Amino acid sequence: MMTDFATLKYETSGGKAYITLNRPDRLNAIDDRMPSDIRNAVAAANDDDDVRVIILQGAGKAFCAGYDLKKFAEGDLDGKWNQGPVWDPIKDFRGMKQNTDGFTLWRSLKPTICKVQGHAVAGGSDIALSCDMLIMADDARIGYPPARVWGCPTTAMWVYRLGAQRAKRMLLTGDTIDGVTAADWGLALESVPPDELDAAVEALADRIAGVPLNQLAMQKMMINQAYDNMGLQGTQVLATLFDGITRHSPEGRWFKDFAERDGFHAAVQYRDSGRKIPDGGGPLPESDTPSR
Repeated sequence: MMTDFATLKYETSGGKAYITLNRPDRLNAIDDRMPSDIRNAVAAANDDDDVRVIILQGAGKAFCAGYDLKKFAEGDLDGKWNQGPVWDPIKDFRGMKQNTDGFTLWRSLKPTICKVQGHAVAGGSDIALSCDMLIMADDARIGYPPARVWGCPTTAMWVYRLGAQRAKRMLLTGDTIDGVTAADWGLALESVPPDELDAAVEALADRIAGVPLNQLAMQKMMINQAYDNMGLQGTQVLATLFDGITRHSPEGRWFKDFAERDGFHAAVQYRDSGRKIPDGGGPLPESDTPSR
């Protein structure tokens, strides 16, 4: 069975549902349609009694490069992600909460496996870490670079996956780590050579697919409720509010001014280089880009 979505492909075979993010020309970056497409594809898999396990993957050379923010950072005439001098936090929260809720893989009744090649960064790491298990290529990279400025991971899964110390290591630097390190830290279940990634995911999915649906749902709910008891949902609310604040803080406006002047990619390159981002904003660095 195959079903059409705007931003992904959905198909089923052998007790498995395959959700494939399908914007390879944009490294499967998240646009306005993708969260609802993911939510609807997960619902389709949960409604199909022939499906036992869901595999989430990305078409092309990357899993997901995060939100497709270039046009918003450089202009955002509609005020979707940066509203101007007067910020409505609930408008911002409502939009981001809808997106976070769209990444419903953690709360899917059926188990979810994320296959990561290339990059799973920023919002792409939010999606990946919402899956029950990650299998990564050794050379894949995962992280949340916007933790340096202009972002907070709304699914808040880092601390639940890594514990406080390593979550702080990631979110206080914005660094990315490779699949080997992610598996060593327990962020990923397994890391394998890139040419063995497909086979490793299929082997795990086939093993899960032999278990009755009732057993799968009960085991997953039992484990997940422990995380809910530790405050996962409340943490996600706080993280989603903080994400909006980061885009409207003095430093967030500094980053947006940088992107509007020199382009989003130049601003990201500066952010990820490790160079100092001034408290309270401050003057922009000297431009390396000719005025446009």
